[in-house]
Formats: sequence, structure tokens, C-alpha cells
Amino acid sequence: MSDNLDVRIVKLEPARVASVLGFGAEPEMLAWNKLLAWAESRGLPPEKTRLFGFNNPNPAPGSPNYGYEVWMIVGPDIPSDDTVIVKDMPGGLYAVTRCQGVSTIYDTWQKLVAWVEQSRYRCVNAQCLEEHKRIRVPPEELVFDLYLPVAE
Repeated sequence: MSDNLDVRIVKLEPARVASVLGFGAEPEMLAWNKLLAWAESRGLPPEKTRLFGFNNPNPAPGSPNYGYEVWMIVGPDIPSDDTVIVKDMPGGLYAVTRCQGVSTIYDTWQKLVAWVEQSRYRCVNAQCLEEHKRIRVPPEELVFDLYLPVAE
């Protein structure tokens, strides 16, 4: 299942992030649009920093609604306000692989978990992340690095 998956082990350093949460049937765009408008209104070009996202809360059986939280790495001079909550991202060790297009995310997550299960690493209870490498493109042109928290 995980054959030919290009996986690297990455130590993600702790960072400060501006966080926005979207909730609904398609929360990703709600959260991204809010974060991007906030960043641009402050002269913070999103393309020049790292952007992460993850389900929060996860989809529940029987409901079309779920949450998606997006993070943008920011400097020490950025405070929380009415749009964003600034928080600390703890960092850690991750198994990372890349995928392109929203239709590939679920299968790629499954393959990454299988890869870790067959490796010398083990999954740990920490936040999984999707780093958005390309933004402002059609959904199937989006590029993601998937970060699965691991330990040796």
C-alpha cells in the first residue's frame, strides 16, 4: 500500500502562528479566505511564510459539517485580534510526504500511516498537519506536504 511513497523525517521547529477556524460543509475555504484577507490587510504576504491546516473538529458520521483550522507562521510582533488567535505551535518530529490535489489527500494520508507502521517510527498523539505549498490555485492544483507526528 505504501510502496513508492516518498517520505522524509522532518523536525519541525516551534513557531508562533496566527490561527483561524472555519466551520461548515466546506470549512477549508471559509478559514483560508478569512486568514488571507487578514494577512493581506496587514501587509503580510502569505506566499512568503509557511501555512498549515488541519480538521478541527473532524467530520462526524451523519453531519456534513466539520471544522478546519489554518495557521500562518508569524513573528513576535503580531498580536491576537478579532480575526486571529496567535498561539504557539509546539513543533516536533514528523513523517512527511507530498501530494497534489484535494482528491488525493485522504489516500495519501492512509499510505503515510501505513509507511510509518512498517518503519522504525511510531505514530504519536500530536496534531497532524497539512502544509499548503501552493495557494490561490484550483483545488486539483493545490500542493500539500502531509505531516504525521512520529517518534523513534
